[in-house]
Amino acid sequence: MHTNQENVSATLTVAMPVANVFAALADPTTHSAIDGTGWVNEAVNQAPLTEVGQIFRMDMYHPNHPDGDYQVANQVQVLDPPRAIGWLTGEEKGDGQVEFGGWIWRYDLAPLGPSETEVTLTYDWSAVPPSIREYIQFPPFGPEHLTNSLHHLAELVSAR
Repeated sequence: MHTNQENVSATLTVAMPVANVFAALADPTTHSAIDGTGWVNEAVNQAPLTEVGQIFRMDMYHPNHPDGDYQVANQVQVLDPPRAIGWLTGEEKGDGQVEFGGWIWRYDLAPLGPSETEVTLTYDWSAVPPSIREYIQFPPFGPEHLTNSLHHLAELVSAR
């Protein structure tokens, strides 16, 4: 686990080929199983992530959210199969435009041979503006979330 002022990351070796790990991360329907907080409910958009700029929505739940249940819109920012994938998280406004909060989730994958992959998950909030930092503390979860997510990812790809 590594933390600095603006991001936190964790690394885990997964006993699966890099292509299998990447395929799980590029499938929005797996994200609720991978999530270490329990906030992600299910994918609204279930198409695989295939291009930078693609937007996919997730149904969420958080007890401290004003509505409890809510939806996020994620935009793919990094897509380098099978080495890296990442997305910005935001929300769709009433006019249909998506407004991003400035935080990004990124997975970097390094093959350690034909059947092992080193996965690093980074949560970076360096681009979050002061107006959002006034009401959300960053990171909004404990550091164990990233480690939990990586263990969930390992369990998921091993079961596939």
